[in-house]
Amino acid sequence: MNATAPHAISARMGAADWGQLLLLSLIWGGSFFLIGVIVGHLPVLSIVAIRVAVAALVLWAIVLATGRHVLRDAGLWGAFLVMGVLNNAIPFGLIVWAQTSIPAGLASILNATTPLFTVLVSTLVLSDERASLMRLAGVATGLGGVAVMIGLDRVSGMDHGILPQVAMLGAAISYACAAAFGRQFRRRGIDPVVTAAGMVTGSSVVLLPLALMVDGMPPADVPGRVWLSVLVLGALCTGLAYVLFFRILGRAGATNISLVTFLVPVSAILLAWLFLGESLGTVQVLGMAVIGLGLAMIDGRLITRAAPPA
Repeated sequence: MNATAPHAISARMGAADWGQLLLLSLIWGGSFFLIGVIVGHLPVLSIVAIRVAVAALVLWAIVLATGRHVLRDAGLWGAFLVMGVLNNAIPFGLIVWAQTSIPAGLASILNATTPLFTVLVSTLVLSDERASLMRLAGVATGLGGVAVMIGLDRVSGMDHGILPQVAMLGAAISYACAAAFGRQFRRRGIDPVVTAAGMVTGSSVVLLPLALMVDGMPPADVPGRVWLSVLVLGALCTGLAYVLFFRILGRAGATNISLVTFLVPVSAILLAWLFLGESLGTVQVLGMAVIGLGLAMIDGRLITRAAPPA
């Protein structure tokens, strides 16, 4: 019998998995509001480093308060460090650098290639996540929906330089590798809260010294509301969000968790429309519909039901 069978993933997500994926997209979509409050008061690399450090403190407090078991295993802590580098340090650094040269819309579209790379990486390294033509078509459709929703005029970004765009694709590949690498924690029976705490600790070990070298200490005149936003960004949008991330990853697999990159722009646009009064145009609604079609193709159930019987 296969020893990993008890931890086998389900390529077809249930209602609870979809609900958690939507909640994760709302949390990460809402993080843009907090970042909007923070930018201009703190350097970007410092924001990222403090964000993961706050998340680590909050998650370890939860681990200690709830008496969760933490293995004292050097190999496990090495895996946490690798996960932190792949899922935070490398992509955050590449994205921060790229967005100094390319528009946010183009960056969002390039970031939404994450599911495509995740399908490819998972097919190569995970025996239980082989890609089907329908799933590949669904990923391509979802990516097209993101491009439509954010603006087709921003897809043509060659005028902004090729290296920043390659950096964004590098970030997407790093996220894809992280999703595949992170599957091991469920197989090893590691609690999602402990996994999230270990990962952001690994990220903090890399990012905090880097931020101090590049940015120095934070300014003394940062307003209280900015620090409050940083705390919420770290505790909720990073710490607790990654608990959800690892829960979904363990149950539904690398490809399915990567679909959140399709949903985060949708959540951000809808939240801005609901709470900030920003406009929601026909193009955005059309893009959301195309993303929904792509997700339905990836899930497969609606397509199967709609198909005529043989």
